[in-house]
Amino acid sequence: MSRTSRTTRTTRTPRSRRRATALLTVPAAVLLALVPSTASAYPNPGTVTGSVVVHDPTMIRDSSGRYLLYATGGGLSYRTSTNRTAFSAGSDAFTSRPSWWSNYGTTEAWAPDISYHGGKYLMYYAVSTFGSNKSAIGLAGSSTGLPGSWSDYGTVYTSTTSSDYNAIDPNLFVDDDGKWWLSFGSWWTGLKMIQIDPSSGKQLSSNTTRYSIASRPTGTKAVEAPYIVKRNGYYYLFASYDTCCAGTSSTYKVKVGRATSITGPYYDKSGVAMTNNGGTAVLESHGSIIGPGGQSIMNDVDGDLIVYHYYDGNDNGTPKLGINLLNWSTGWPVAY
Repeated sequence: MSRTSRTTRTTRTPRSRRRATALLTVPAAVLLALVPSTASAYPNPGTVTGSVVVHDPTMIRDSSGRYLLYATGGGLSYRTSTNRTAFSAGSDAFTSRPSWWSNYGTTEAWAPDISYHGGKYLMYYAVSTFGSNKSAIGLAGSSTGLPGSWSDYGTVYTSTTSSDYNAIDPNLFVDDDGKWWLSFGSWWTGLKMIQIDPSSGKQLSSNTTRYSIASRPTGTKAVEAPYIVKRNGYYYLFASYDTCCAGTSSTYKVKVGRATSITGPYYDKSGVAMTNNGGTAVLESHGSIIGPGGQSIMNDVDGDLIVYHYYDGNDNGTPKLGINLLNWSTGWPVAY
């Protein structure tokens, strides 16, 4: 976002942050034919209908096949779908918002990250003081993942006005060896990572290192919303670059780098380090699809999805849900 803090998160319109199911029946050869032939050919979002006005969506598929989507705003806004096309809204994640949020000058939460580990759903999220990097990452757990079922576990990590980082936009990654890592960050000195204790979901006491994984040391500091996956032996770091939350004036875009170690260094396709302004484009503005970002990655029955928001140039810049599949055949994610 165009800010020295997460300021514009509090002025979104509104503050709630795919392919269609038909793709489930499309032959693999046809799907591959849909992949753009050049990196500059960005696809339109897959068809979604219903309650699709969101910011910073995170989505998971439960054991019954139902999709649970949470997003920025309120007590973390909720959408659900049975087919990944038609979405309906429900109650917020939190029936009663945790009282500690008020320490950060807010009654709303941002940028949730949902996952399922150890027999329960976990959701990391952020709260922050308007116009400041006085921020905190919180954690909640649920046996069902449904609104009203979440128990809040309090703060995981914080930043203050004297910090050179911003503790928002969390993403949990669990490695093959069972180690847990949390990436986060927005602007300032960029994206960070800490190691997490699986027993508590909070920072591992035996490793208090805060790793730097992406930054823009020259020019704009605009990088945020990290999301990490491991594919084909590499760790891939997705991040949102440039200005969010300005409607059709948004310049948000999604970029990626990869590393052989979870803590980096991450390099883009041209070999430029993500700690030195690097990043290979995955999604950018095109046509009426403005400022795609706030992304998360979800592995579904038909492949990996990139789930994000964008601003609809045909609808006065309204923020909407975008879902596309990713193809990894080149060693780099290509949206289609």
